[in-house]
Amino acid sequence: MSECIVRGLLAAGALAASWTSVCQAQDVTPRRLLEVVDLGTPTVSPDGRSVAFRVEQASLERNTYDSVWYVQGLGEPLPRRVAEGGVPLRDSAGGALPATALWSPDGRWIYYRALVDGEIAVWRAAADGSGAAAVTRDAADVRDFALDRDGRELRYSVGATREQVLAAEQAEYDQGIRIDATVPIGQGLFRSGSTEGRLATQRFGAVWFDRAALLADVPDRWTALDLATGTQRALAAGEAAPGASPAAPAAGVEGDPWKSVREPNGARVAVLTRIGDGSGQLYRPDVLLSVLPGAGARRPLHCTSALCTGRPITAIQWRPGHAEVLFTVTDPALGLAQSIHRWNVETGEVRTVVQGRGLVNGGRDASAGCGVSEQALVCVTAEADRPPRLERIDLDGGARHVLFDPNAALALDMAHAAPARLLRWTDARGRRFTGQFYAARRQAGTAAPLFVTYYSCPGFLRGGVGDEWPLASLAQAGIAALCINQLPGYTLDAVERHGQGLAAVQSVVDLLSSEGEIDRARVGMGGLSFGGAVTLWTATESSLLAAASVANPVVSPSYYLYGSMKGDAFVQGLRDMWGLGAPDETPERWKALSPAFKLDRIRAPILFQHSEQEYLYALDYEIPLLRSQRADLYVFPNEPHQKFQPRHKLAVYERNLDWFRFWLQGHEDAAPAKKAQYMRWRQMKSSIAAAAR
Repeated sequence: MSECIVRGLLAAGALAASWTSVCQAQDVTPRRLLEVVDLGTPTVSPDGRSVAFRVEQASLERNTYDSVWYVQGLGEPLPRRVAEGGVPLRDSAGGALPATALWSPDGRWIYYRALVDGEIAVWRAAADGSGAAAVTRDAADVRDFALDRDGRELRYSVGATREQVLAAEQAEYDQGIRIDATVPIGQGLFRSGSTEGRLATQRFGAVWFDRAALLADVPDRWTALDLATGTQRALAAGEAAPGASPAAPAAGVEGDPWKSVREPNGARVAVLTRIGDGSGQLYRPDVLLSVLPGAGARRPLHCTSALCTGRPITAIQWRPGHAEVLFTVTDPALGLAQSIHRWNVETGEVRTVVQGRGLVNGGRDASAGCGVSEQALVCVTAEADRPPRLERIDLDGGARHVLFDPNAALALDMAHAAPARLLRWTDARGRRFTGQFYAARRQAGTAAPLFVTYYSCPGFLRGGVGDEWPLASLAQAGIAALCINQLPGYTLDAVERHGQGLAAVQSVVDLLSSEGEIDRARVGMGGLSFGGAVTLWTATESSLLAAASVANPVVSPSYYLYGSMKGDAFVQGLRDMWGLGAPDETPERWKALSPAFKLDRIRAPILFQHSEQEYLYALDYEIPLLRSQRADLYVFPNEPHQKFQPRHKLAVYERNLDWFRFWLQGHEDAAPAKKAQYMRWRQMKSSIAAAAR
């Protein structure tokens, strides 16, 4: 690690906003990518002078994540640490949930939800850093909360108590768990999945394979807390919490409703709807930006400027004190780079505020919003080779000022050792693709191996979707690395959808090899979720790959068997999204889509690194590959769709680096602990070579 990086960053009382010392460039190792400091959900104070934000960083030693809340004046050089953030909360797929703060109207306090000592409560931290404490002390975990207009009353919701949930889990353990459509079979049935910071017994949620805790369906119970006296009162079932429900689009707006935001202290509502011909797609392809002027208006106002028509608008918010809607464009043609514009709904004028090379928003999620005041945005900016930092962006002039840059040393090393460039190309059918390309460190005149991952590549790239393939580390090791963005939209025909991915890979390999950049005989590929599906599709439908790495199961008879226990929701979803019925209903479609029926076509060795929650779904095609020494399989306990435990993340990073260096470069790490690993892989290489003769 670079000598410029201050260890224990999050525990420090003061943090440098930028680094001015000149240091010798260090390698961008998998551990450095793991330990990137993430910033999330900046929220500007009511007076517009300060911003609250949370930072998060992996701790390998403790196998967890540190999080801390900071407040920084928009004209101050350093942020002020105000509170611990608790254990970061995650969704059931392993993704980080946004950490939002609410300011008191007088700007003295921030309120936030935090998991501390096994309890999720609402906490209050003094903006001057003088202290923080929990303000709710409920027997149940807080699900949501809001402040009233004057900041005197906190309203919060809870469900079942923690003791009730533990008792329900124990009762099942003692009596046996009855398997029905709600039970996620294929994983441990008792306290095997991470839910709200602990290993819990899980049930399927409402959406696809989403998981929830036992008793998660207990209805919300809202309580009002007087912050001055500490007295509480139960809210009636029909009494809405302030701000709990988003403004819904009214009749008369063209298209399918998508997003809406009500003007603060006003009646106008900004609306995004999906429009255009959506034939063959899950969603309509275009977005319409409108405003509903108020109760007396006859029809909505539409944004008609070229800056907002036919553009991929992904987020909207109001500018305080102005008749302006700020909207974010996330442009596939620019590699998912974001720009922010302001639309004056009274004059119709649209002006660009900022055009970024990557994300310009509120964190890693491309749909997260910046903090906003009358004069400025406060955004987390990140580019393919530039880790996250916090910036103030003036709304009228667009001037950008770095407020806080905890990853400055890594950014310098990335710029020196692993810079990325936006690559744009077309396939044989004229379809336009984009990707972020890291050229290999290599000797002049030699073509490098290539690693490709496919799906979505916004912001700072550590390892593609799911963060499993250390792109910068691969490039430094002499393997060019490319993250490819899928085409916009979601094509319902699964064969066509997978074929688009293969076309993207095939066409870019043709391009880079024709330019002498890469050696087309040494191409590797890896992916998670749909990226994993496209990786296996590329392995069965082409001879492009010399090695592959897949992090998740794809459709197979076992996948269908396990999933069918969910009933009609699963069966209909599989039919809608893949065109698949039961294997005996649509046998030809299964033969076209599932690798289980195409094992003879797989010639590239495959590294499978699965989560314990999912790996059983894939064994019908993985066991034959393991027995024929064409695959290696690792399973990570207590992990969901996206692995998140730091030690697991590092193990995955390092094994993927070893795997592709072995198969694409013939390289073996001399570390004694890896001796058995390479012995297996050499045996695989001999077996594959013998089968090819």
